[in-house]
Amino acid sequence: MMMTRDAVAAPQVRRRMLAVGFGVAALAFVLDQLSKWWILHVALPCLAGTTGPGCLAPTAPTQITGFFNLVMAWNRGVSFGLFAHEADFMPYVLIAMALVISAVLVVWLQRTQQLFQAVSIGLVIGGALGNVIDRVRFGAVADFLDFHIAGWHWPAFNVADSCIVVGVVLLVAEGLFARPARG
Repeated sequence: MMMTRDAVAAPQVRRRMLAVGFGVAALAFVLDQLSKWWILHVALPCLAGTTGPGCLAPTAPTQITGFFNLVMAWNRGVSFGLFAHEADFMPYVLIAMALVISAVLVVWLQRTQQLFQAVSIGLVIGGALGNVIDRVRFGAVADFLDFHIAGWHWPAFNVADSCIVVGVVLLVAEGLFARPARG
């Protein structure tokens, strides 16, 4: 049986896309964790008590511009504080959900042959795992980017949240606007 060039190229392309996706995920994860370390230990360190949600005297917000502050907010839920319960088991539920979603995305990543999808999926995986680390360490996610206008504040977020949102928006946009491949 003779294999065509496309049949041989497909596994190589998928391996390359897997490497790209994991590379993007690793970069997103590292940037998220470095930014959180900087916020927690340099920019807005806890003034009394342990670092984390149990901080007794957090540093005051730092105004960067007229529309952007650095703040220290601990999110025990998901985006915008949804599902933020004080139940002791909730961080574990959210960790499990993030890991299951990441596993599904890894399967998708293993099958893709498109660079755009690999990058987008990598952003979501890296962001999800960055927030999982916070939940494991602190039981909550460290949010610190605060954009505001005319007294209205967008909910604080972090680098991982940004990666997740950008990755999902790119995947949805691709699904809505990509032209079907001609065969």
